[in-house]
Amino acid sequence: MTKTSLSAKDILMRYTPVALALSLAVAISSSVLHSAPTDALNSRAAALLAQGRGELTAGRTEAAVGAFEAALTVQPGNAQILIELAAATRRMGLQGKAIHYYRQALDTDPRNLAAIAGEGAALAEKGATEKANRNLARLKTLCGGDCAETRQLAAVIARGPAPRVVSAAAITPKPVVSEN
Repeated sequence: MTKTSLSAKDILMRYTPVALALSLAVAISSSVLHSAPTDALNSRAAALLAQGRGELTAGRTEAAVGAFEAALTVQPGNAQILIELAAATRRMGLQGKAIHYYRQALDTDPRNLAAIAGEGAALAEKGATEKANRNLARLKTLCGGDCAETRQLAAVIARGPAPRVVSAAAITPKPVVSEN
């Protein structure tokens, strides 16, 4: 007479690997499905981004930077906001800060053409043409020589470094008092 009932040890040994595999699959799929994409803007960040673009269009660069920074506070690490913020700081002549923002955007999306081109342009304006040419080569690999980002970066590199703006107070000689 054979018994078909299984002992607890047999059940544990037969079904544990299957249960572990299923629970791992469920955990991975649920974390992927429930994580929000980093590029999706929430409504407050989108409103601040639009406000910043409006300020930039009106020529109020500092106000635009403030709006972009507020949007970044609302939604940290968003590549779209970082690129807009980098472009605004570049307009202010703060190429080092712009490069920092472009690199943060590239950390979240290494193939972002706007971030690669913007970083290259900021590098070229700063005088780092060798590094800017590396960005240009990377763009040509990703999108070819005919995409808009490649053409824009090539034009910025061809222009050369941005001239440094010096205030009149910095070059005005200080009066020297001497005795006759």
